[in-house]
Amino acid sequence: MSFLTSMPEGVQFLIQIIIVLLCLFFGARKGGIALGLLGGIGLFVLVFLFSIPPGKPAISVMLTILAVVCASATLEASGGLNVLLLFAEKILRKNPKFISILAPLTTCTLTILCGTGHVVYAILPIIYDISIKNNIRPERAMASSSVASQLGIIASPVSVATITLSAYLLKSNLTNFDGYIDLLKITIPSTYIGVLVVGIYSMFRGKNLENDEEFKEKLKDENFKKSLFDENSSLLNQKLKKEQIFSVTIFLSVILVVSILGYFKDLRPSWEVAGKIKFLGMTDIIQIFMLLSGALILFVSKIDAGKISKNEIFRSGMIAMVAVFGISWMAESMFEVHTSMIKGLLFDVVKSHPWTYALMLLIISKFINSQSAAIVAFVPLALGIGVNPGIVCAFAPACYGYFILPTYPSDLAAIQFDRSGTTKIGKFVINHSFIIPGIIGVFTSCLFGYIFAKFFGYIG
Repeated sequence: MSFLTSMPEGVQFLIQIIIVLLCLFFGARKGGIALGLLGGIGLFVLVFLFSIPPGKPAISVMLTILAVVCASATLEASGGLNVLLLFAEKILRKNPKFISILAPLTTCTLTILCGTGHVVYAILPIIYDISIKNNIRPERAMASSSVASQLGIIASPVSVATITLSAYLLKSNLTNFDGYIDLLKITIPSTYIGVLVVGIYSMFRGKNLENDEEFKEKLKDENFKKSLFDENSSLLNQKLKKEQIFSVTIFLSVILVVSILGYFKDLRPSWEVAGKIKFLGMTDIIQIFMLLSGALILFVSKIDAGKISKNEIFRSGMIAMVAVFGISWMAESMFEVHTSMIKGLLFDVVKSHPWTYALMLLIISKFINSQSAAIVAFVPLALGIGVNPGIVCAFAPACYGYFILPTYPSDLAAIQFDRSGTTKIGKFVINHSFIIPGIIGVFTSCLFGYIFAKFFGYIG
């Protein structure tokens, strides 16, 4: 295709970016592994039609996803996840008046511990049950809990997004940045502050049920009135087995050990290479210990190994891995060739207005409905054109942008579980229950992320 390669670079890039965006758009619309598979179309066009040498897919990131997902899926299969959910339910039921604040803090914490926001599905019916039985508008806790469960991903030591971003920051030679624990020092406090602000806002959002005319009109229907309550939405009657407790103890202990090794570099194994001491990298440590935790849980719980690959955590993790494979390979191939041109176009804008980086990341995240995929698609480009790595670290929470439209599974689940109808999609679609909590959460988290990044010396 010599006529394509003979075009000016700017024209070639425009055609290629349109093709890549179309692949992302249709991949996101089809869902599942389609996002990764459609990367093959983009790669075919780039390599065979534009003669661009293929880049390198994010192999280390993919292997880390595989290890973390195997461990988390094994925990779910063992029933260990129910221990965390039961503990969370006890806290919420003891403090029903503060459900709008405690519920999002709880779902955020569950995500941070487990590395996936999919744990929110199990707790949403409980949050609704507590809200409706205490005459609290369910939307307040339901919407904020869904948003908080996704905000927590970038603050989790075992999430794909955190591991991916920390790997890119390590390669950027960010001053004083020595591993993913340094990223967590920014994202954990900034995320919790963002979630807390969302919770406080949610306490006062919408009308109280006794003043909501739409809700009172629905109450005239006896069938609707009966459907509001569900006596089965509780884990309190479940008797925990010792194997479940052992499983969750192993999982949390491994996370603690990994965190300690990340913070204290001297505790890691080391070798002399070319006259220099080389310490075992955090990517290898996470992979080793996640596989170890999965193996220990498997033996302690005595579960059928065949069940591990059949649960939601494993399925969603494999989808994420395929997405990262296709997107990272496609994006790396295209942007590596045009880095100099893109740097000339965007460097001055991003340098003068750092917030534009966060805005672009937010939009890309919404476009592909994945925090890790958004990071893979945009962060290498941003670092390549000269965006300050400290800014990338500070605005990490901006990788969550799929609250903009109510299409993400956790949002749809919150709407489904709220039988009162207060958590909903508005008449104009964009005016849904999650838009304001999402904006508040991301903006606040980015603001405090910037403050903490300045404090730790990542931004001059």
